[in-house]
Amino acid sequence: MTAMTLRIPDEINASIKAGAAAAGLSLNAYIVRAAQRQAVLDSARRLASLGLGDDLSGEGDTL
Repeated sequence: MTAMTLRIPDEINASIKAGAAAAGLSLNAYIVRAAQRQAVLDSARRLASLGLGDDLSGEGDTL
């Protein structure tokens, strides 16, 4: 596991903390899940651009 320092701009700090609380997650877990989800979406868009499908195989999102 890698430790990282993340600087969150003041103007979005409250909304990120509220999102984590609403999801019942720690701030760390919430941010890690958000980064993971974005990585999956980015990869899926890349695959779709190569003509390899337009869904995430059951992940719940479509492109």
